[in-house]
Amino acid sequence: MRELLDVINSFQEIDFETENAIRKYFVEESFKKNEFVVFEGKICDKIYFIKSGAIRRFCLENGIEVTRWIYTDTQFVTSLSSFFEQKPSFESFEASEDTVVYSLSHKDEIFLLQYPLFVSFHMKQLRLYLSGINEFHHLFRVMNANEKYMFLLKSFPEIIKKSKLKHVASLIGVSQEILSRIRATIF
Repeated sequence: MRELLDVINSFQEIDFETENAIRKYFVEESFKKNEFVVFEGKICDKIYFIKSGAIRRFCLENGIEVTRWIYTDTQFVTSLSSFFEQKPSFESFEASEDTVVYSLSHKDEIFLLQYPLFVSFHMKQLRLYLSGINEFHHLFRVMNANEKYMFLLKSFPEIIKKSKLKHVASLIGVSQEILSRIRATIF
């Protein structure tokens, strides 16, 4: 729980009462490698904080799995529109390795939102996350495959370490063979 509390405090210092509520409502869960965390077509009723492990977000496009992101230690994970609007998810999430998370149910999030310091954390974290997504999509859109791989290697090395080659290739939009060639020029 210390990892979660440290991340929350890095956004918003919380008091004893808020910390106790967080400890009460976040629940530790484990997922085995390749186990689904969120299913496409089902409502995602939890938000997850990764204590250790990795979770891949993907969707099907013309029957092919397309990796959209790979989350690693100390990141929050959820199907945003499904969790916040309580509607079926258009994407799936799968543990890329044995993964331990702290989960918060949609129902329990409502209780935590009664704590002003948690609300402040939530707003700061969401603003940073949405800003990061916007910047990432802008940068990633204009990069070639080699630049995308180098960006991941520099900014998100855990993704490279914890993911299958085919998932990294899918994330940057190339075949495994092309990714292997890119990697061969680097190492």
